[in-house]
Amino acid sequence: MAADVIDYRIYGDDIQLIEIELDPGEGVRAEVGTMSYMEDGIQMQTSTGGGLFKGFKRMITGESFFITTFLHTGSGKSHVAFAAPYPGKIIPLELDQVGGVFICQKDSFLCAARGIEIEVAFTKRLGAGFFGGEGFILQRLTGDGRAFIHAGGTIIRKDLAAGQTLRIDTGCLVGLTSSVNYDIQFVGGFKNALFGGEGLFLATLTGPGTVYLQSLPFSRLADRVLSGARFGKRGEQKGVAGFGGEILGNILSGD
Repeated sequence: MAADVIDYRIYGDDIQLIEIELDPGEGVRAEVGTMSYMEDGIQMQTSTGGGLFKGFKRMITGESFFITTFLHTGSGKSHVAFAAPYPGKIIPLELDQVGGVFICQKDSFLCAARGIEIEVAFTKRLGAGFFGGEGFILQRLTGDGRAFIHAGGTIIRKDLAAGQTLRIDTGCLVGLTSSVNYDIQFVGGFKNALFGGEGLFLATLTGPGTVYLQSLPFSRLADRVLSGARFGKRGEQKGVAGFGGEILGNILSGD
């Protein structure tokens, strides 16, 4: 099935929203719970997106068992919008310009034209599963239309030449074209492993192909917030809590 040809507009700078324009009969697929608003004529069709097996495979990636198609069944043009889940940027992808396949992090997919398949892609080595952290399970977007992914912080695009290698923190990987070889390697060195503060393993990417990186993975942001909250709680007990730490602590504790 050929993907629908959809138009779009991205609003905002650091906390973005994408509005999709649909003609009659066109649709867009998105994860459950990402829709912000939709206009008249658009109907929601929630399903497993191809049977129970595909639903279970998405659950492995940490996504919803179901996927929703927003189909324009009315007349004229209509719009539906999806919000980014945390501060960062939305990246438009033209899948037919990257060989019809794009690999992305498990939580970066935002939405795509109806007709694009969202599947699970595994890294090549079993060791990546135990030590690669966020890099173990990736999603494969397949089709010939437009798809949109989201990443945290600043987005950096790297175009790797044949044989060119880039080593990155596994959480900083957003996505890559299918021609890029992806692997996990040990950082090496006793002191590096214990005191480097960057984790035991790095993702090694080898060209040719295009790679997208993010400066602020959500896991890193969450760790900093929780760390600040714990500091605030300790400070309260000792009478030296900062105002910001106290607020964070109260929010996360439900007070």
